[in-house]
Amino acid sequence: MTLIKSISGIRGTIGGKVDDNLTPVDAVKFASAYGTFLKNNINNNINNNINNNINNNVNSKLKVVIGRDARISGPMIHNLVVNTLIGLGIDVIDLGLSTTPTVEVAVPLEKADGGIILTASHNPKQWNALKLLNEKGEFLSGADGAKILEIAEAEAFDFVDVDSLGEITMNSAYMDIHIDEVLELPLVDAEAVAKRKFKVVVDGVNSSGGIVIPNLLEQMGVEVVKLYCEPNGHFPHNPEPLKEHLGDICKLVVEEKADFGIVVDPDVDRLAFISNDGEMFGEEYTLVAVADYVLSQTPGNTVSNMSSSRALRDITNKHNGSYQASAVGEVNVVELMKATNAIIGGEGNGGIIYPELHYGRDSLVGVALFLTHLANLDMTVAELRASYPQYYMSKNKIELTPQIDVDAILVAMSEKYKSENISTIDGVKIDFATEWVHLRKSNTEPIIRIYTEAPTQAAADQLALRIIDEIKAVAGI
Repeated sequence: MTLIKSISGIRGTIGGKVDDNLTPVDAVKFASAYGTFLKNNINNNINNNINNNINNNVNSKLKVVIGRDARISGPMIHNLVVNTLIGLGIDVIDLGLSTTPTVEVAVPLEKADGGIILTASHNPKQWNALKLLNEKGEFLSGADGAKILEIAEAEAFDFVDVDSLGEITMNSAYMDIHIDEVLELPLVDAEAVAKRKFKVVVDGVNSSGGIVIPNLLEQMGVEVVKLYCEPNGHFPHNPEPLKEHLGDICKLVVEEKADFGIVVDPDVDRLAFISNDGEMFGEEYTLVAVADYVLSQTPGNTVSNMSSSRALRDITNKHNGSYQASAVGEVNVVELMKATNAIIGGEGNGGIIYPELHYGRDSLVGVALFLTHLANLDMTVAELRASYPQYYMSKNKIELTPQIDVDAILVAMSEKYKSENISTIDGVKIDFATEWVHLRKSNTEPIIRIYTEAPTQAAADQLALRIIDEIKAVAGI
């Protein structure tokens, strides 16, 4: 059993001992730390206004948006977190069953001070988590996340008296509001999609995606075949949308003679497509296809993380834009997107970030843009996939003993390949002419992750094996 505390939130397995797992006590403690952080911020703002002789019209009553995915532990964790914030004197806008991007959209629309999504994303059903947002509906910065961890460690909480308790406002309409916001985007053309009479299979992994994705499709005139769309939290397969977990939908797409299939993870921020032939479109190519459409209509810059495919760079160059790679992590991608005025970005795990709506990975946006793209083309999804640059990835890791200096190994590998194009923004990435390797260390255990990409799977695997041997030689193992 596991509890992982990080600057992006807290996640862990349900049950077990306090501070070793995600127990009710841990949920209350970290909700208290987040609420206290928000209260400290607003008090600092009020004091700054007073010191600077600024009229202080700040309402000291805070407001937080909360939603959850459909996992079994969701109602328990949800009730604990909501009532903890109420005890701190914070009002709660309770969306109930929702998605990560829906909560992100709701925060600014509600003019809230923050948001919490209760989801462990692609992790199995025994996991849950608190994902924390700022007033923009974006994930907290590393500095803010560190402050919350400090508050939690010190347990520096101050709850309000009975006359100052927060209030709960229920609003179950936000998944529909989210759909409306997507359909209003200038690059989404529901009429063009409806004319094509697409048939699509949806695997909602028995979470909230099983509600919101079919609803979006139906409003775009698409015939929907539902697979695992009952939001009961009993995931029928490993919820990470990878090829080895998706045999059922791959088979059903062919049986139904569907145009393609859609797979999302439990909180609906990762998106994968199944081509009409029952083959994986490829998570890495979700962003590539959507960016191809967006750039064809609104030329500009793109960003993905360092472990994402080169194909996005190639597509961006085709449309005369500029591509840049960030450190791994959604916060880092968003930060670089803002700095470079990128019009689309994301991560190679199927995460689409389209700032025209909000700065967060959003499967609804990805689906609507992909459908519009396909409606404008005279080709199948399999043909579309074949039209893009062909790259193949290999993802591996080396487990080392705690005594081995992982940082020293990364420095040695950087020095070994200093004549190549090297980046040390996030671990070590070595760009060769036709392939690349990205080496990253784990923050919690002595592991080096090795990601490689090449024009063929054999070349990607071979490069990975070569690098692994070189790392072992440097480590003396």
